[in-house]
Amino acid sequence: MQHLIDKANVLMEALPYIKRFYGKTIVIKYGGNAMVDEDLKRNFALDIIMMKYIGINPVVVHGGGPQIGETLKRMGKSTEFVQGLRVTDDDTMNIVEMVLVGKVNKEIVGLINQNGGHAVGLSGRDGHLIRAKKMFVTKPSPETQRPEIIDIGMVGEVEYVRPDIIHTIVRDNFIPVIAPVGEGADGKAYNINADYVAGAIAGAIKAEKMVLLTDIEGVKGADGELLRSLSLSQVDALIASGVIHGGMLPKVDTCRHAIHAGVPKVHIIDGRARHSVLLEIFTDAGIGTEIHAG
Repeated sequence: MQHLIDKANVLMEALPYIKRFYGKTIVIKYGGNAMVDEDLKRNFALDIIMMKYIGINPVVVHGGGPQIGETLKRMGKSTEFVQGLRVTDDDTMNIVEMVLVGKVNKEIVGLINQNGGHAVGLSGRDGHLIRAKKMFVTKPSPETQRPEIIDIGMVGEVEYVRPDIIHTIVRDNFIPVIAPVGEGADGKAYNINADYVAGAIAGAIKAEKMVLLTDIEGVKGADGELLRSLSLSQVDALIASGVIHGGMLPKVDTCRHAIHAGVPKVHIIDGRARHSVLLEIFTDAGIGTEIHAG
């Protein structure tokens, strides 16, 4: 009997959060090991389906860096990175779009649909959902130490998002699954960092919350301990002190943009944990790091 009571207690713990987020939209950036491990992939799909069935509207934005890298290697193309961004010539962009839109996106949509959900796959090029502009990076010149602009090819940043497309899909009771490929004013495809796409979409549709799945527990302090809750001012201080660095920088940067665009809270969580999305949204303790305004 006790184990049944424990199950009931879990449901009662979730009740206030179900009430709070009922009818609201939550953007989930899906990436990392959760996209590779078969058990985690299925559990992620089930999490998304459960959210939809209890009245919450999930919007999924996915990455696919490892899958792109594997395909490029198989095709004999080398990969170069500048400041963590993949240098993307025209041939590489064709492969990126093929992998993200034609393979990864369809696999995620299929997994959700096979397990009882109703998902629709999109890229930023569908219906002009994401207008992109070419991104340039700067780094100090070895000779002069002055900043020099580097052209990294068909890598873009989000100029704007058309929220009406997502609202229409959600209103028709489907789950949008979005590949991070945008379209420039010239009609060309641009590869965009999935974290930035998730943040831009969350801001554009005025999401109640954004969740970023990663391969680490969350943001950690100088002592290596997980930081459960941070304000934007605390994030800035951690960046200035060098505690937040490397691959965490673009994640907290997209959190900042989403919050400035009106998203109340953003969460960076460990996607390697089973049912990590449900644990974050529906439990008192949550997991990972919550970032909020302030």
